[in-house]
Amino acid sequence: MRIIRKIKDIQLFLSVLRKRAQGSNPVIEKKVSSILNNVRKNGNTAVLKYTKRFDYPDAKTLILKPAEISKFANRADKKVVKALEISAKRIRKFHEVQKEGSWLVEDKNYRKFPVGNYVEIFKGGTWGKQRSPHALLGQIIQPVERTGVYVPGGKASYPSTVLMNVIPAQVAGVKEIALCVPTPKGEINPYVMAAIKLLDIKEVYRIGGAQAIGAMAYGTETIRKVDKIVGPGNIYVATAKRMVFGVVDIDMIAGPSEILIIADDSANPAFIAADMLSQAEHDELASAILITNSIALAEKVNKELGKQLKDLKRKDIAKKSISSYGAIIIVKDITQAIELSNKIAPEHLEIVTKKPASILPMIRNAGAIFLGPWTPEPLGDYSAGPNHTLPTGGTARFSSPLGVYDFIKRSSILSFMKHGFLKLAKTVETIADIEGLEAHGNTIRIRMEKY
Repeated sequence: MRIIRKIKDIQLFLSVLRKRAQGSNPVIEKKVSSILNNVRKNGNTAVLKYTKRFDYPDAKTLILKPAEISKFANRADKKVVKALEISAKRIRKFHEVQKEGSWLVEDKNYRKFPVGNYVEIFKGGTWGKQRSPHALLGQIIQPVERTGVYVPGGKASYPSTVLMNVIPAQVAGVKEIALCVPTPKGEINPYVMAAIKLLDIKEVYRIGGAQAIGAMAYGTETIRKVDKIVGPGNIYVATAKRMVFGVVDIDMIAGPSEILIIADDSANPAFIAADMLSQAEHDELASAILITNSIALAEKVNKELGKQLKDLKRKDIAKKSISSYGAIIIVKDITQAIELSNKIAPEHLEIVTKKPASILPMIRNAGAIFLGPWTPEPLGDYSAGPNHTLPTGGTARFSSPLGVYDFIKRSSILSFMKHGFLKLAKTVETIADIEGLEAHGNTIRIRMEKY
């Protein structure tokens, strides 16, 4: 792995990282656009056509029935099922804390209205008589009604993706969850089915690719359109999600996996190398970076990477990843390491220093932050509790992990009494007139003149 010390070389490496996350592929976009248009026009016929072409030629149905799900789920190793149960429980507990509640305040003093249930406050129109505030203002929190979840399928299947994408939707109160999982060559993965059964998901379709995104976005004779689509996929899935955004909402456009580690001379080089390879093995475009102020640690980690690579089943992928997009960057101090990390805005950030918590207040951009030597990134991938669907490609500058908040809508509430209206009327009328919107002002004037 390259070891970088000079500022100009650091800047060059950062530009390589940025280019990796940017741009689009016109050829893929053209193909995806054609698939989406066909699905929108021809529904099930188009989806089945692409399923036969890309997944398995003898596909006859889009639906995975509960009996089939149970049949394959029962084939899963009991130890794995137990691990999924433990993880699901922890993920649910974490996301329960993210729940938001509706609220109301009195406009006069901005104290919260004493009655917690907003429905009861307005029942019979009695709120004005109770305390006679000028107005009530507030916000109602409601879940989206229908969500589509995409889960990659086939041999490289990820039951953790089921847990991480479905559980926050369930906690948010989403009534309908439709899940799409492709079954290449007709293979149905028992561990994905075990996760689906564990979460009691009844609506499951054995379709994938851009056609699955189109089916969820536009609807077909079998699949009703959803309000939001979440879940990772290949470049065709990511491109399709980008194209249907606006017709439906999406979670994010996920790019290649990333890990950045800030470490000092207290870090264990074997731990650091293992954590870097945990992301490098994802795919050739994954990025694993160590930033340290210790030359000795840099050299030891580099040796460990070579040593540990030899025993990896996915060593060819990991080797290409660290060769193309990996680096060990040596800086003068940890402050410079933090500055670089904030520029990169990594998906996963590990802080392995003598006092990692002291660095936390200085971190501005990161998808998930792992503190200390006993918090390796895979804990977050599977069982810790926080969501593993994270912003990539520097988007942690403005994006957040998937959470309950992604499956809710906020509606503003406004309710004025007459004296509250009169107090604000002239202000509204003045602004409406200066903006040249006469009818806006008339809604105020007609009330002031007649009542």
